[in-house]
Amino acid sequence: MTTAAPLDERDHEGFLGQIQYWFACFFAVGWTGVVCAGLAVQFGSWDYPCPLCMVQRMFMMLAALGAAYIVRKGMTGTITGRDYMMGWGLALVACIAGGFASWRQTMLHILPGDKGYGEPVLGLHMYVWAWILFMASVVAVGIVLAFAHVTADRGIPTAPHQAVGKAVLGFMALVIAVNLVAVFLLEGFHWFLPDDPSQYQFFYDVHLL
Repeated sequence: MTTAAPLDERDHEGFLGQIQYWFACFFAVGWTGVVCAGLAVQFGSWDYPCPLCMVQRMFMMLAALGAAYIVRKGMTGTITGRDYMMGWGLALVACIAGGFASWRQTMLHILPGDKGYGEPVLGLHMYVWAWILFMASVVAVGIVLAFAHVTADRGIPTAPHQAVGKAVLGFMALVIAVNLVAVFLLEGFHWFLPDDPSQYQFFYDVHLL
């Protein structure tokens, strides 16, 4: 016959189970918000993103999807160590690849006198900010992976975690859809996005402009 754990112990276990769940929510919303900032600059100042910019956005959303995997698993009530390895592993690969893409774009504009691509935001170009955030995320993912064994297989309450998880996944789905439409409008009915886009090619392809 087994005896129930003391109430304070069960609460402690529940709290440990929630730590990385909430961090995964924050991570997914954070990267999705960065993509939203890029879309705001794109549509607010008519600053057309180049192919490397779009590649970085794709890796941002892939990093967010890694965290979203953990969020979705947490909505079932328990996150296992395997779930953490799958989700954070995907996010880590995305952050490293995205960091390389942003570093590549930074190196293209590092020569003296080069004004860079697009307008600076708070003194730095968007791709420099992207590199900083990608590298910070690599460190953050490494830290949470190091402590995943402590928070794995812990019970996660149903409320309000499921509602928050659904909101996070819905927000991500909406931003991914908007970004796909933005890419299509820029590229039009062509295989490749120009190196230096200057118009929304779709409207010219259908002779609206």
